Amino acid sequence: MDRSGGEVIALDAALAARETRVVTFHRTELDAILRSYSLMVGAGEWRDYALDHLSDRAVFSVFKRASEMPVFRVEKHPDLARKQGAFLVRGADGRILKRGHEVAAVLTVFEKELKLANARKGRF
Repeated sequence: MDRSGGEVIALDAALAARETRVVTFHRTELDAILRSYSLMVGAGEWRDYALDHLSDRAVFSVFKRASEMPVFRVEKHPDLARKQGAFLVRGADGRILKRGHEVAAVLTVFEKELKLANARKGRF
């Protein structure tokens, strides 16, 4: 007990006692996602992002403006790793644009977006 009357619990004990697991992106996965994100920010296409770590999936959402719905979502579903691949990219309408076993493979869907953005600005 601490002086305020609350109980102090060690972090490792609290994490071990937690009932639900949380899916997260590994550092190398997040590095690849942030690399693609920074290229699109540099092209002026994206402005904000959000990370969600849920019990069944991890989601990296991309926004053109912070007040809008996500334009794209990069999702990690570990339960699908052996079947269709753990990673997928969803469009704003919810359609799956690309799915695969490696995050770098599914992020290639943004190469087309980057080429379109550069073409609109006269860069190739």
